[in-house]
Formats: sequence, C-alpha cells, structure tokens
Amino acid sequence: MVFHLAEFFEAMQHTSVSLLERIRKETDADAWERFVVIYTPWINWVLRHGSVSANDMDDLRQDVMAVVFREIARFQHNGQTVAFRRWLRNVVLNRLRSHWRKRRHSEQHVESTDDLQALADPFPALEDLWEREHDRHVTETLMRLVEPAFTRSTWLAFRGQVLLGLRAEEVATELGITVNAALLAKSRVLRRLRDEAAGLLDEI
Repeated sequence: MVFHLAEFFEAMQHTSVSLLERIRKETDADAWERFVVIYTPWINWVLRHGSVSANDMDDLRQDVMAVVFREIARFQHNGQTVAFRRWLRNVVLNRLRSHWRKRRHSEQHVESTDDLQALADPFPALEDLWEREHDRHVTETLMRLVEPAFTRSTWLAFRGQVLLGLRAEEVATELGITVNAALLAKSRVLRRLRDEAAGLLDEI
C-alpha cells in the first residue's frame, strides 16, 4: 500500500493535547491503556534497533512506561511542534543508555574489544531514526485501532482519498457510492483519527 503520510497530516490539520492531559491524571486508567496500546509497538521497534535482546525487551519497555507514568505530570506541551515526540524520545533513549551502561559493566556480556565496540552508543543514529519514523508508526497503529469502528465502504473511501491520493470522484466510482458519500466517509474517519492522535502527532 502506498502511504501518503504528508497528505494524511495535511488533511488532519489540527490537534490538541487531550490524551496527554488525560494521562497526566493517575486515575484515568482508560487513557493509560490507550497510550500503552498505541506506543508498545513503536517502543519495541526502537529497542530492537537499539540492539536490545528479546530477553531484555519487556523489562526495558516496562521501565520506559514507568518513567513516563512518573514524569508525565511535569511535561508541559508548549504548543510547539514535536514537543511530546521529543520528550518521549528522550525518555526512551535515556533508559536505553542506562541499559547499555549496565551491560558495559557486566563481565558476562563484555568479553573482548569487539564486544565493547558492539555496545557503543548508536547516537545520533537512533535519534534520527526516531525523528524520521515516529509519526508513521504511531499513525499506522492508530489506523489499525480505529478501522474496526467503520464499515468497509467507509474505510475504503477514506483509504482511497487520504492514503492513496485518489480524487473523491474516482473513489466513488470504484465503490459504487456518491461523491458526497465518499467525502463524508473521509471526514468521519479523519475526525476519529484526529481525536485519537491528540497531542501525539504534533506535525499535523
């Protein structure tokens, strides 16, 4: 599938910080569950690129989530683009650095000069990777989460216009619906995605 991320962001245009405000409240279990569901695949992906072993993956990801839980109340979304994305990036990469420091001081993991070289920080490579791929991964996860809430026709109309870059007339002809129905489907899905993405995708 051709994924037109730039067009997707342009179509959504507006976001808020509602989810972030909700997870700042320790009593909002639903918001935290949503955050974990959205970010678990992405954090796992980053940790794999940080050479974290399968045995350490769950513990390190839980460590990241624990830090987010403790520190999110101190995060202030100042309205600037990428604010939350970079705050979370720092949390994840700092925990990753800590993980590597522990490995470097463990004789059972470091036995030679080659081992030490393999454990060298891949920064700024991981920072660049985060900046390039974060929005794509989170957006794709959000779309998987919301797709079941719509009929197949509605989702295909959205997909055709926003993800594949087709005109509403083309989508309507292909699906056997009116142009107005195609435009309405696009609007409905984008509205739902906008709510889900609130405060997470800053460059919208």
